[in-house]
Amino acid sequence: MAKLYKRQAGFTLLEVLIAFMVLSFGLLGAVALQAKAKQASFDSMQRAAAVALANDILQRIRVNDSADIVSNYDLTFSSDTDLIPQLRCFSNDCTSSAIAALDLEQWKNAIRARENTGTLDDTTVCIDLDADAQGKGIDVQVVVAWQGRQEIKATDAIKGISCGTNDDKRRLVVLTTFIFARGV
Repeated sequence: MAKLYKRQAGFTLLEVLIAFMVLSFGLLGAVALQAKAKQASFDSMQRAAAVALANDILQRIRVNDSADIVSNYDLTFSSDTDLIPQLRCFSNDCTSSAIAALDLEQWKNAIRARENTGTLDDTTVCIDLDADAQGKGIDVQVVVAWQGRQEIKATDAIKGISCGTNDDKRRLVVLTTFIFARGV
């Protein structure tokens, strides 16, 4: 008697379906990875802009070192602060206060550069100047705080810095330096 063999039907279709599911999960993972990389790239660009801006104001303070350096630059302001009409101070008659006012207005304009891709949203800047205990210079701390796009978990030390709104989207850049001031 001859044996009857049944042919299996649809097995190849099942393999194709499983392969398609594995491929689709892999593609979803790749898209999610790309989205996270783009987000991290934007955060990195914002942080680099904040560091460059903080370094810029530190250099402006270093150049304009006079006896009244603390009263000229020790302040806190936000990106919402109204700008004073642009001052011009390119003559020999400029005082250190006029130079400081020009520095701060140009710096506020740089922070508000909305056409830049890495603009800093809801920026608060805190510049703290303290005379050195030995009277040889000034301790300077510049804090640039802005709102990021996603929430992060901040450490207690970061939460302790009182510049800007203290929420889970706040980003900070803190630069500290010492300036030997001529007029101090």
